[in-house]
Amino acid sequence: MKIVGLTGGIGSGKTTVAHLFSELEVPVFIADKVAKSLYNQKEVINLIKQTFGEHLFKENKLDRQALASIVFNDSVKLKQLNEIIHPRVHHEFESWLKLQSSSYVIYEAAIIFEHNRQDFFDKTILVTAPKQIKINRVMARDGVTESQVLQRMSKQWPDDKKSHLADFIITNIDLEKTISRVQEIDKILKDL
Repeated sequence: MKIVGLTGGIGSGKTTVAHLFSELEVPVFIADKVAKSLYNQKEVINLIKQTFGEHLFKENKLDRQALASIVFNDSVKLKQLNEIIHPRVHHEFESWLKLQSSSYVIYEAAIIFEHNRQDFFDKTILVTAPKQIKINRVMARDGVTESQVLQRMSKQWPDDKKSHLADFIITNIDLEKTISRVQEIDKILKDL
């Protein structure tokens, strides 16, 4: 079974593309969704309290916006958070993978190339979109300002730096073209 990494910067439309693959009955592991679920685990809560402070919790519920404002302003703090979350996400993926039986699976994550994880995958797919479209999508989705989006974007590599590392690129502007490209890549991956 092949493991295919699906990545792209914030607002590129990775989730849309992941959904299109799942509609083709390809198993899709969404790393960010799993990471978010980890914030409810007692062990993770305790590690976040120890690392970032109890003030981030109200009635034992994490204030995710407050944590984001800390880690997206401090690369050391971001690394500390990643060291708490990423190994646990990988463990969840390994457990999930054992349950799959298709010719390939998709692992969707925002920062595959930034963490030099491309060699973990048999193939990689990069989802791109023009910068202003990505900014507009994130502002609409998350209710944040343009400067907040740009701050998050600054922690990710630009598309042109990632594109030479990807096996496939999907430019996600027009949905019909995106659907067509996903179908094309699916056929290639199934034929490998």
